[in-house]
Amino acid sequence: MNDKANQKNSLLRIFLYLVLLLIAGCQGNKVVTPAKAPEYSDDYSNIWEPRFYKQWGTYNVHDPSCIRSGEYFYLYSTDAIFFKERPRKEDFPAEMGNIQVRRSKDLVNWEFVGWALDTIPEEAIAYLEEVSGGRKPENIWAPYVVEWNGQFRLYYAVSLFGAQTSYLGLAVSSSPEGPWEQKGCVVKTDDTNLMNAIDPSVIVDKKTGRHWMHYGSYFGGLFCVELNPGTGLALRDGDKGHLIARRAEYKTRNLEAPEIIYNPELQQYFLFTSYDALFSHYNVRVGRSVNAEGPFLDYFGNDLTDTTNNYPILTYAYRFGGHPGWAGIGHCGVINDNGRYFMFHQGRLAPDNLLMILHVREIFWNSDGWPVVSPERFAEIPASEIKPNAITGRWEMITLNEIVDTVVLWQGQIPPGGWHYDTTMFNNPVLVNFNKNGSIDNMAGSNWIMDKGRLLVENLEGTTEFMVANAWDWERKTQTIVATGINPKGIGVYGKKIN
Repeated sequence: MNDKANQKNSLLRIFLYLVLLLIAGCQGNKVVTPAKAPEYSDDYSNIWEPRFYKQWGTYNVHDPSCIRSGEYFYLYSTDAIFFKERPRKEDFPAEMGNIQVRRSKDLVNWEFVGWALDTIPEEAIAYLEEVSGGRKPENIWAPYVVEWNGQFRLYYAVSLFGAQTSYLGLAVSSSPEGPWEQKGCVVKTDDTNLMNAIDPSVIVDKKTGRHWMHYGSYFGGLFCVELNPGTGLALRDGDKGHLIARRAEYKTRNLEAPEIIYNPELQQYFLFTSYDALFSHYNVRVGRSVNAEGPFLDYFGNDLTDTTNNYPILTYAYRFGGHPGWAGIGHCGVINDNGRYFMFHQGRLAPDNLLMILHVREIFWNSDGWPVVSPERFAEIPASEIKPNAITGRWEMITLNEIVDTVVLWQGQIPPGGWHYDTTMFNNPVLVNFNKNGSIDNMAGSNWIMDKGRLLVENLEGTTEFMVANAWDWERKTQTIVATGINPKGIGVYGKKIN
């Protein structure tokens, strides 16, 4: 009996061993099989004509704002369109209107739905003509959609470029796809005002229930005005709000595109803003506050209303190896999707910086409660624990330093003909090796360790904490590991493992 029992146990052990080998083999295959991601090209100049608009999934996206409704994410954006040459009137589709609308189930593949509004609202046109001496607006800028009590509220800006003659309007609908009913003006400005009524972003205070709209631009800075919860319009007629952000040299340097969100875990409001010229060195920065209406403080505790430049820098013009580079990385939208945060912004494809492609990046939060963004666009790569041995190897590291413009800006923007491609106008990668012994080649005096799933890099300047994650390498078309952090100077740093 003992011999039979031993034989039976031996067979059982062999069987279990074979099962474990099979499982391990399947898991191994799952790990080494390259993840799949969209193969669409960053260059869409072959479908630039308006008749191809149904193929503009991630193309021609400028000033995006996103909201989730049911199974779809809806994205709304400015009517900025790349043209190889000026199309004829008959080249435009009959249904073409204002405010582009897209939707997606996965934040990767986007379907072009159409346009939210048929025309620019007559009230906005009449106001701008009146205060500008007859000039007519050509499109609608920077839409923002928020849902309140089952009603979708579409805020939008109608403005004349280079002037403070602007109109922030509101339309409402029972569906994120419309149709939209006009409700009137929220804020309007002219050249006698300090502020400029463009770039709206709305939030409801989680404690008080008060509604606030943040808006503004290069002219005077960013402002915050209280809204009537019932109507979505300004609580007090004619109120233009209070200052919440201004930068150094604000009469010549650009600041715009506020985006306000709340992080319930940190119990703080985060105000994302955009600096510099949208055509080139557009970049995103952020401040935070315990109040929806501010005051907001930056990485070093400076009030965003001070006439200084604020940090941290979260995005900037950059290029990884094997790619010409991305510029114009600003005017972001941000959402909290059940505890996962995502940033949406345009990326302008080098060398000409004319093609505008939607970038969706996941946001991570460091141990100090500051957001950092993924170096690569989102592609839904499964998350897994990243152990120290996965870090060792060759990486590209990019520090998102501020770059001096080579031309004199006009109202904070690159003047026509002022951009000429040069790789020095981008933050370029440095090749480094993370060694098993904790040293880093080509980063003098630097050492690294993994601590609670975070990569810590220490040098003479201090310690930079990196959030690490699995990601899709859009340049090399394969799965990889990325790292993102803020260095002691308040500058964002990107990292990508390449082998």
